[in-house]
Amino acid sequence: MKAKIRVIVSGAGGRMGKEVVKLVLQDEELELTAAVDRSSSGSDAGRLVGLEESGIVVVSDLETALAESGGEVLVDFTTPQSAYPNTLLAIKYGVRPVIGTTGFSPEQITELDKQCQDRGIGGLIAPNFSIGAILMMKFAAQAAKYFPHLEIIEYHGDQKLDAPSGTAIKTAEMISEARQELRQGNPKEEEVIEGARGGYYNGFRIHSVRLPGVFAQEEVVFGGYGQSLKIRHDSYERAGYMPGVKMGIQKVMGYTGLIYGFEHFIE
Repeated sequence: MKAKIRVIVSGAGGRMGKEVVKLVLQDEELELTAAVDRSSSGSDAGRLVGLEESGIVVVSDLETALAESGGEVLVDFTTPQSAYPNTLLAIKYGVRPVIGTTGFSPEQITELDKQCQDRGIGGLIAPNFSIGAILMMKFAAQAAKYFPHLEIIEYHGDQKLDAPSGTAIKTAEMISEARQELRQGNPKEEEVIEGARGGYYNGFRIHSVRLPGVFAQEEVVFGGYGQSLKIRHDSYERAGYMPGVKMGIQKVMGYTGLIYGFEHFIE
């Protein structure tokens, strides 16, 4: 029988963290060895997510969990301020990081890749674990070769802290790999209200909508002579990300170095 992958979840009391805990507890190929969350410390991890008691007590200190739990993979859905030091700490203990938090700089990603290489372990930073969202990015990058005039519009709830979203930034990066910089619109264009045209990225614009009642959507709108094309992805609940999270956990067991972007796992 194939051994289960031993998983530590950081940010276990958060909205995404709870879904990851639920995934790991219910999946026959995964085993929860530790759950870390300061606000939920002392709770049983199973009870925390609405399941039966698991015997895993949520702890507040990540380093203790990394050192003592025997975990092989750390799944982190915390904050941009915590994710980088958490990732460094995981690598220090030889635990493979699978990070769903956004906000890493290119320099940090390069350093984390070097650290993973030195330790001989795999790691993953994924702005989005939704397989549908990754396909949207890939389709948009392909379309940009033929429709170079485009704009990105992303929608999230009004409590989201970063704008644009990590998914929108990753989409823009993938499009820019397939499309040379092209300054769009009228060269004499003037914003009557500052920010009305959105954020500038490599010649095109990114617009962030923040409203209560919205979960997560993104569309890439392409314009051409006499036609337009829209590629859109809608997420309705966090459980939709979990197949991608599981795939990420499994994939990092088989390679060395840090991968940035879940799209590398989807051909």
